[in-house]
Formats: sequence, structure tokens, C-alpha cells
Amino acid sequence: MAGDSAAKGERVAKLLARAGLCSRRDAERWIREGRVALNGDVLKSPAINVSDPAALSVDGKALPALDRARLWRYHKPAGLITTHRDERGRETVFDKLPKDLPRLVSVGRLDLNSEGLLLLTNDGGLARRLELPANGWLRRYKVRVHGIVDAAMLAPLEKGITIDGVAYGPIHAALERQQGSNAWLIVGLREGRNREVRRVMAHLGLPVTRLIRLAYGPFQLGHLERGALEEVPPRVLREQLGNEPSGKSHARHRR
Repeated sequence: MAGDSAAKGERVAKLLARAGLCSRRDAERWIREGRVALNGDVLKSPAINVSDPAALSVDGKALPALDRARLWRYHKPAGLITTHRDERGRETVFDKLPKDLPRLVSVGRLDLNSEGLLLLTNDGGLARRLELPANGWLRRYKVRVHGIVDAAMLAPLEKGITIDGVAYGPIHAALERQQGSNAWLIVGLREGRNREVRRVMAHLGLPVTRLIRLAYGPFQLGHLERGALEEVPPRVLREQLGNEPSGKSHARHRR
């Protein structure tokens, strides 16, 4: 059987995603549709580990050689969805990227109306590693809210807050400046739950009217122009994550 020789290694869907062909979810669908083979045998289940990616094929074609793990900083404009496909036909981040790039995935997300730093990578394993809560990386935002702000309103966030049964970890929020009925805040948090900043501020009676991510851990938005994309130098990536950014030691260089 195809799976008998694949007791070790990585799951098929993960390898297809890392090869830049599709997402893990799409890979599992391809397997169910009979499009993926291992050593020429059509796979029936995604629950198979493979130690040699060269033994896999999709629609009769061998997988492309795996590239090294790479990371880009992207200045996401407001109005783009952070997904590869949108059922409502809205423009996505990936629609705006240069066509000569490998297939990229985002590290976390920014919602439709949020802007600023979005990290993109060609390696799903690296994306998951960067998203791990265990990293404890600070996500820093510049946030405009509608309302009059004083320090006493923000201080309780330092100890965490529970809203509608959802517990949010400590959030540091400081008033940068008040402009009439609007205020700019600098907000830092380490969990990064979905729409966390917007929900917490709304709970305080301070609806968010603009949200810009300035930093994700050691990676900064800096002076990157809106809509611009810039690759993180390999040396910087190694310094931040070690010699194997994806956490894997098998061949990652393009042949």
C-alpha cells in the first residue's frame, strides 16, 4: 500500500502546501478527489506521512522543488481581505501582489478595514511558528477611536479583561493625543485574538475608526509605503528565528 512506506515524515497536505501548490485544506480536497499519488498509487486519505516529497505527484506531475523559507513585510491598505479567495468577490491581499512571487500565506490576519504590517511567507510551517502564542511576541498598533479618553479608562486593560465570556490577556494602551472627539492610542498585546482591539475598545465605549499595525514581534512596519512589499533579508530571519526558520532540516533549497 502507498502508506506502508510512509510511517515517518510529514503529512501529505502539509508537503503540498509547503511546495506552494495550495492550502492544506485544498490539499485534503485534492486527495479526496483522487488527484494526489504517492509512488504512483492514488491516495485515498490525507492521514499519511511522507518522508520523501519527490515521491508525491499531483495530476501526474511531480511536486516542484521546495524553496527555502522566506518572509516578506507587506503594508496592507484598508479595504483588502486577508484570504486567498472571498466568496463575496472582494479584492484580497493576494490579488495585489506581484505575479512572479511564489504562493504566499499570511502570518495571522488583518481584517478588511485594518491596515499596516502584514507578514507573508512561502512556508506554512514558518507561518504557524510565527503565530505561536508561546513566542510571546508583542503586536503593536496605532489606533484611532471616537471618544474622550483618559488614562483611568485604559489602566484596567493591563490586567486583562473578559467580554461576553471571552477572556483577553493583558493589553497595554496609552493615549498618544486627543483631537476633538477623536483620540489616537498606541496599543500593544501579545495574544492577537480575532478583532481583539476593536472588541475591547468598543467595550470601553470607544469605537475604533482606524487601526494600523506597526509591529509584529521584531518585525516593524517602519517607512514601508502603503501597498509596498519588501522581503526580510535571510540574515535577519536567521537572527530572529535561528538557522532553520521553518523548524525543518530536510532539503529546502531550490534545485
